[in-house]
Amino acid sequence: MEHAGGRVPGPILREPEDTLAPMKKVALVFVLTVFVPSLVLAWLAVRSLRDQQFVLERQQSLLYQGVADSVAREAANLIADHQREFARQVEALLANDKPIEIAGSFDERLRKDWPLAEVGFAVSLDGTCYAPSQLFGSSEAHRFLLDNERFLTSRESVEVYWDSPKSSINLQQAGEKNQKPASGEGSNAPASPATPDSYLSSPPGHAKEQKLARNVEPQQTQSRTSKQAWSKASVSEAEFRQLVGASTEGTVARFLQNKLNVMFWYRSPRDPQIVFGALVNLPRLVEGLSDLVKVEPESLRDEICVALLDDSARVVTKTHPGFQTNWKRPFVATEIGEVLPHWEVAVYLVNPARLTRSAQTLKVTLGLLIGVLVLAIGVGGWLIVLDLKRQLTLARQKTDFVSNVSHELKTPLTSIRMFSELLADGRVSDKEKQRSYFNIITAETARLTRLINNVLDFSRLERGEKKYNIAKCDLLGVVRETVGTYRPHLEAGGFKLECDLPASPLFVNGDRDALAQIVVNLLSNAEKYSGERKEARVEVRRQSQPLAHVEVRVLDRGLGVPKGCEEKIFEQFYRAHDSLSSGIQGSGLGLTLARQIARAHGGDVTYEPREGGGSCFVLRLPASPNSTTNEH
Repeated sequence: MEHAGGRVPGPILREPEDTLAPMKKVALVFVLTVFVPSLVLAWLAVRSLRDQQFVLERQQSLLYQGVADSVAREAANLIADHQREFARQVEALLANDKPIEIAGSFDERLRKDWPLAEVGFAVSLDGTCYAPSQLFGSSEAHRFLLDNERFLTSRESVEVYWDSPKSSINLQQAGEKNQKPASGEGSNAPASPATPDSYLSSPPGHAKEQKLARNVEPQQTQSRTSKQAWSKASVSEAEFRQLVGASTEGTVARFLQNKLNVMFWYRSPRDPQIVFGALVNLPRLVEGLSDLVKVEPESLRDEICVALLDDSARVVTKTHPGFQTNWKRPFVATEIGEVLPHWEVAVYLVNPARLTRSAQTLKVTLGLLIGVLVLAIGVGGWLIVLDLKRQLTLARQKTDFVSNVSHELKTPLTSIRMFSELLADGRVSDKEKQRSYFNIITAETARLTRLINNVLDFSRLERGEKKYNIAKCDLLGVVRETVGTYRPHLEAGGFKLECDLPASPLFVNGDRDALAQIVVNLLSNAEKYSGERKEARVEVRRQSQPLAHVEVRVLDRGLGVPKGCEEKIFEQFYRAHDSLSSGIQGSGLGLTLARQIARAHGGDVTYEPREGGGSCFVLRLPASPNSTTNEH
């Protein structure tokens, strides 16, 4: 494709609207199918960023809630183990004596064998209190009887938190004082491990069950619809006999003067009418619970502090000794259950700002990712539009090429026909004119041949069907022969053609005819874009750096190549000076073919601006290392 030139008369010129119409359609399709959906997705993604704080807090709350649940579960299981241990202690005392025989001395014997018992008691379901003794009991026993005797003998109802995992209460059986207690299968089975917030707690009789508020207000709650945090442990007003019902063991908790009292009770199958129980030494129980309060997994230790809170939301023990905060506002918390009502395992953030920073970091990261994705979509769309634009430009150039070729074929044929008819009709008698007409016919025939050859060769190259007969040949001889053949045509057009050729042959491996076509195309290019100074020069020399090669330079004083078009002129159908040099012949394939042929021979054709104005096209081919011949 030539580096300069203009459209010869004949091609149809398009209006700007016709040229832009396809691009407008492409742009509209891109906006509707790609850009607008991308913006909608980006908007939805940006909206989702607003919820990242909540999402992260929710994820962290689930993780930390698991820590609190685990500690609370272990605490409940430890208390259940103590309850089973109490049942074993009772059975051990009853191993050699009847229940009625040890009932009176149960307090002293239990405290002696089981350190967790503060006071031991024994009562019958018909309302008899056997132990502790009112006469011989300790001061703790007297205080215990004062506070609990009427309740344990079922002479009054009190507010209690109770847990009886064996069975529900049968009111009809509980109301009959002399009813035979339940026995048989399962009556002597150990208690099931307790779990937080999930005790079997059916309201006794017609007692009223009260829903109480928790002593803490977790920042993360299961329900966000209610601001009040309600306790899952409910208080019921009932008699002790109602609580026992048909069960064999259980726990009862009640508050006396704002002090929690926890009692275990057990009925032996040896005499189900007698209930043995113990007031638990709470400080000793707490000592065992303190060992369970820990952060697991250990990797969370730098993030959270786990604390055990009593019924007044005071810290009993915590994992971080120096940590201080508002203990009533944990991040998450779990109740231990009815066995320790209003006691909580609470989790606090060691660094509350860290969660906010993490949410901000996540928000920024997602924002950047969204931005990158939107940018990638935009850039991808832009590249698609550029490619479509290039394809449309190429299609337009192909259309121009067809128009140009049509004109290029028509012009020489018209000249050949006209002068042939003049000569055939005998209307030209002057010998000089006849010779001139014959020369014109010959020149136009050669021009037509070159054009057809270029089109055919380009078609073969595009399909990959072009073959070369590679053999060792004298490139200097090819250039000298081609220039000699083309010189009369140039000189007839007023050109001054100079040659600087060495005397010694310069051998290369190549197809002689294909190399000659390169030289012809370069000379034709110099002819068409010569401008007012009709000068051309051909130089051939051997170079040794960087590798041994032969250079053929074709120089002119023509229009030159506009800046930025030095490589574009080698693209198919490209004509840099279409708008400036209307009337310049050419199809836009000459330089394209020259470069493709040269590269097929391991060389290249490049452009350089000529000092003083004009162009310099350089053909470089590797010097022949041997004389082998092959075809590919």
